[in-house]
Amino acid sequence: MTLKVRPAVAADLEGYYAVSVATGDAGKDAAALYGDPRMMGHVYSAPYLMLSPETCLTLADGGKVLGYIAGTLDTRAFEARLEREWWPALREIYADPSDIPATKRNPDQRRAMMIHHPGAVPDAVVKDYPAHLHLNLLPEAQGKGWGARLLTEWLTGLGADAIHIGTNPGNVSSIAFWRKQGFRQLPASNARTVWMGCGVTRRPSP
Repeated sequence: MTLKVRPAVAADLEGYYAVSVATGDAGKDAAALYGDPRMMGHVYSAPYLMLSPETCLTLADGGKVLGYIAGTLDTRAFEARLEREWWPALREIYADPSDIPATKRNPDQRRAMMIHHPGAVPDAVVKDYPAHLHLNLLPEAQGKGWGARLLTEWLTGLGADAIHIGTNPGNVSSIAFWRKQGFRQLPASNARTVWMGCGVTRRPSP
């Protein structure tokens, strides 16, 4: 393999969707959980690539996308932009599952709920860490320093100085990775999301 970090392009879209679902079950492959394999990407990767490609980087081996980092410097502004430019079209495609009890919703319906009723990142997180990002790698690219390299290039290129991430409490390897990069768990964390923040004062660890 000849891997390369490069600026994201629109042609990466299907690769972003593929990586999102391949890592969507607390870091493991979630394809078997979803009737529609694009649901994860609709929420966590595609909108960044389509609305803000300048804040995305792609890890590729030739034409194959093996990973990405995608984010924004202003979480609140991006949430507002999603409401104007991203969610409306998806709401025409996917039914609002709010009439189904939360405990009975399947994974597709849980993502559809996020499309129809997106939750804002807690104020306690955003006030000190206004930027955020998502970083995912296929298994063949993991454990080789590419995650740290993507993060370093993203931070250097955009000049972000206070960022947060949200991760599944069950994704132990993700939490360990972010701790190694200097992120710390924030008090706003709960049973569904571990929020972690970092004031960028040093180069992330390889």
